[in-house]
Amino acid sequence: MDIIILANFCMDFSESDNGRFSYLADMLSKEHDVEIVTSDFLHTTKQHRGKISPHSYRITLIHEPGYKKNVSLSRFFSHYIWGRNVARYIETRNKPDVIYCAVPSLTAPQRVADYCSRNNIRFVIDIQDLWPEAFQMVINAPFLFLPFKKKANRIYSQADAICAVSNTYVKRALESNNKCQNGITVFLGTELEIFDKYSKSSPIREKPKDEIWISYCGTLGSSYDLTCVFEALLMLKKKNIEPKFVIMGDGPRKDEFERYAKERQLNVEFVGRLPYDQMCSLLVKCDINVNPIVHLAAQSIINKHADYAASGLPVVSTQENEEYRSLVEEYEMGFNCENSNPADMAEKLERLIKNKELRERLGRNARRCAEERFDRKKTYQSLCYAIIGVK
Repeated sequence: MDIIILANFCMDFSESDNGRFSYLADMLSKEHDVEIVTSDFLHTTKQHRGKISPHSYRITLIHEPGYKKNVSLSRFFSHYIWGRNVARYIETRNKPDVIYCAVPSLTAPQRVADYCSRNNIRFVIDIQDLWPEAFQMVINAPFLFLPFKKKANRIYSQADAICAVSNTYVKRALESNNKCQNGITVFLGTELEIFDKYSKSSPIREKPKDEIWISYCGTLGSSYDLTCVFEALLMLKKKNIEPKFVIMGDGPRKDEFERYAKERQLNVEFVGRLPYDQMCSLLVKCDINVNPIVHLAAQSIINKHADYAASGLPVVSTQENEEYRSLVEEYEMGFNCENSNPADMAEKLERLIKNKELRERLGRNARRCAEERFDRKKTYQSLCYAIIGVK
């Protein structure tokens, strides 16, 4: 089969690239002709891509102007131009048998959905995030996003198969689709064999035996409530409990978070965005993971959940999404906290800091969750079946 994987937000295609789409392309290219169509602008670094080494599948870069901020008019314009350029490319290419399309962004998927409908091509969507819901959390003006909601509904309605990174997203798409009775949920996940290989390499920081390290991995942006963690740490500091908080990641609020921690003289280290292999090796040296997500956030099951579970460490989470909260409770792999309540977080952190046996027990449960629910070798086969139309 001739398969196009259309995804705006691919990673860097390096040896340590842990992206969903490159992994899936590798799987499919063993038996099919696969082409990834993606942007020449790399969202994570906010820079245009350099040269990409050859892979077992084709990679086509479509020009996108780019943007500096995640929530900005320039980003919407950039996605609009990329979508228009994608549509032009698809029209000039030989007709594929199937287009597997990541959502968001929205302009390219909507144009491709229409193209597939006109040409009787199998159209499979894979929802990574809910737009415009994610933006409405930052800009509380629902009327501004009505055109985006109509566009999202149009994409969902034309899908021949619906995949998503969480049950929450599948249910949202099925509300607008009369073709599909069910969708397929496959967490973003990670390949545990690769994670474990990377975790055995030397970390960029050596951890003294007598220290407790709390870790955060991810974007330093408006969706993540690191301030709540800082306030919890301040409460612990007043009780002479001072773990080290290791923050792996970058984003628009980095300077703000750095000032906030420095002003309160907290033991926090910002190590920046790390390649995946370095992140794995440092993460497993820590003792506790935190998942501080802001009130009413649209996120459900996200990238860091897989890595947190794979690390075999307990998690302390403020996320309100019931799907992830239920996962934490089902596997007994950490504690859910009341959102925006640093006292509750401080209490949960203190329990874990003072009880090594509890940390180890919850951590073993987290690893079991990773092995059963997040290991791509086991879970991604159902995505392949959805793409090629095998039930």
